[in-house]
Amino acid sequence: MDKWANNDQFIVENLIKEDASLRSALEIRIDNELPEMEVSPAQGKFLYLIARIRNAQRILEIGTFCGYSTIWLAKAVPDDGIVISLEHNESCVEIARRSLERSGLSCKAKVIHGDAIELLRSLVEENCEPFDMIFIDADKPNYSKYLELSLKLSKPGTVIYGDNVIRDGELCNPATSDPKVEGVRTFIENMGELGKIESTAIQTVGVKGYDGFTLSVVL
Repeated sequence: MDKWANNDQFIVENLIKEDASLRSALEIRIDNELPEMEVSPAQGKFLYLIARIRNAQRILEIGTFCGYSTIWLAKAVPDDGIVISLEHNESCVEIARRSLERSGLSCKAKVIHGDAIELLRSLVEENCEPFDMIFIDADKPNYSKYLELSLKLSKPGTVIYGDNVIRDGELCNPATSDPKVEGVRTFIENMGELGKIESTAIQTVGVKGYDGFTLSVVL
C-alpha cells in the first residue's frame, strides 16, 4: 500500500496540476468532516482527459458527492457545454454547489438533488438530449439500473465510465454477501451481455487502494 500511495504521489506531483478550485473542493469536504470518497487526483485527471478526447459537450454524472469530480468534468467541457450531476444527499448537494460557485464553473455544471433512478427516468421521459459521456459513481447495488437508464440517454459514441467495480479484489469472491460487490458483479455481467456497447474493465492501485473501473462505448 505504501508503494502504491508513493507512486500515486509521484504521478500527482509531476502530472496533475490541481488548481485552487480543486483544492478548495477537498478542503470543504474536510471541513464538513465527510469521508474521503472523491476520486483521486489522477483519476480526476483521467476523467478530464477522456472527456477532452471524446470532445464531450454534454456530460452526465451519477453521484456528485462534494463536487471534486464534477469540477474536473466541468473543466473539460467547452464554455457552451454542460455537466449535469445527480446527488441524493442534500448536504453534499449544497457543498458541491458551493464548490462550483467558488470555482467559477457553476455556469457549466448543474447539480440536481434527488433519487438518481427517479431523476434519470425523468430525463428519459423528457426526451433529454443525449449525453456524450456518462460517469457512474453512486450506490453500487443500483449500478445495473443506472446502466439501463444511461443507455436511454446515450447515442452512438457515448462513453460510459463505471467507478469502484473491483472492490478491493472482492469482485470474484463467491462467498461475499456484500451488496456493493454483488451490485457491481451484476453490473459487469449485464454489461457483457448487451449488444449495444463495447466494454472493458481495468484494475487500479493507488492512494484509493485496490479497485478499478469499467469503460464502455455505445455502438
